[in-house]
Amino acid sequence: MYNPQLNKNGELIHLLSTEGLPKDIIYHILDTAKEFATAAAQESKKYPYLHGKNVFNLFFENSTRTRTTFEIAAKRLSADVFNLNISSSSTAKGESLLDTIDNLSAMQADIFVVRHNASGAPYLIANHTKDHVHVVNAGDGWHAHPTQGLLDMYTIRHYKKDFSNLTVAIVGDIMHSRVARSDIHALTTLGAAEIRVIGPLTLLPTAIDKLGVKVFTNMEEGLRDVDVIIMLRLQNERMSGALLPSAHEYYQTYGLTAKKLKLAKDDAIVMHPGPMNRGVEIDSRIADGPQAVILDQVTFGIAVRMAVMKILGGAK
Repeated sequence: MYNPQLNKNGELIHLLSTEGLPKDIIYHILDTAKEFATAAAQESKKYPYLHGKNVFNLFFENSTRTRTTFEIAAKRLSADVFNLNISSSSTAKGESLLDTIDNLSAMQADIFVVRHNASGAPYLIANHTKDHVHVVNAGDGWHAHPTQGLLDMYTIRHYKKDFSNLTVAIVGDIMHSRVARSDIHALTTLGAAEIRVIGPLTLLPTAIDKLGVKVFTNMEEGLRDVDVIIMLRLQNERMSGALLPSAHEYYQTYGLTAKKLKLAKDDAIVMHPGPMNRGVEIDSRIADGPQAVILDQVTFGIAVRMAVMKILGGAK
């Protein structure tokens, strides 16, 4: 089956989604990231892998953390990095997305890092660019956020070593979360024993169980004996209509508190892709507590994005 992320030799040429990403490719990214993470713990080191390459960050949606980590990652690989100001770019004046890509490609672009509110936009760009240009999806609509999914897998692997015996719970606004989809596909490929999704019916996609997950609307039942908890924020900007009574009631039912955390295994880790809404989906004492690995996710994210761009930079 055709996979736009791979060339005819099965090598990674674009990172568009964790769905369909082969297991060996995922482990190659995670193993490469481990080398960078280990080195970063000792010193802030620069590598020559993208020397002479141009990386364009095209963020049609706001995201300070993701854009910054991509910028840091590219600069540590010695790339020249360009951040396009979308609000004043030609697209804001009516130029089509692909015309913008053509113009930037004429400026010797090698890697496009794209965040867009339309699902599928990075695929459109990847199908349009020349063979030597690579596209990294930094989040498209409700669809996918593959580098977040991969850094989540790196974090889980770092603390739990092996996926085969793990029960992972993803909690909150599953409906609007591209992170949830990316995590589910990656966890499935890596052989997680059980994947649970927990949330109110109004925030659960229809037929989500067809992805091989167990569905819970009761948080207490869903958290029982899990190894990993991934909390999600409410994606208010993507909701149409009132899907919840109030943030307070949501917190009472689906917010992660000390009492609810005790239902998980004693050594369970708590994750969150950010930004966090304290007192809505997570108690501050949990977010800052010993089981939270949320800041580690951010640190590991730089190493994972370095790994992705290094691999793409060497692709033919």
